[in-house]
Amino acid sequence: MTTIDLARLGLRPAETQSQPSRTQRHRAPRHRADERFLRGPVPWGWLVRAARLPGRALHVGVALWHLSGLHRQAAQVVLPTAVLRELGIKRTTAYRALAALESAALIAVERHPGRLPRVTLLAVEEAP
Repeated sequence: MTTIDLARLGLRPAETQSQPSRTQRHRAPRHRADERFLRGPVPWGWLVRAARLPGRALHVGVALWHLSGLHRQAAQVVLPTAVLRELGIKRTTAYRALAALESAALIAVERHPGRLPRVTLLAVEEAP
């Protein structure tokens, strides 16, 4: 019979492994003071409808909710290209995603030539 050396594998015996405390096991991770975060609540129905859209619509939607949270839950935000770049979304992809979100009645978009689009987050009407 072959024995396995746990130390060689970088493992510790079960009795020496530290167990997380009861409070640590049940808490979600928190952001650091200098770290970006997503402020909620974000309506679940809104996310479900956005997730069913093609392409990067959900990604752009989450970015819009993030920006809304930064501006004290503002319903209307401007979508800067820096946020899109951070998420790896190209400008043309973002415009297609905005069109998809708009056609799903999740947002309203004000477009002006040479300016960033101004987006209004809309409430989701529940289907009967």
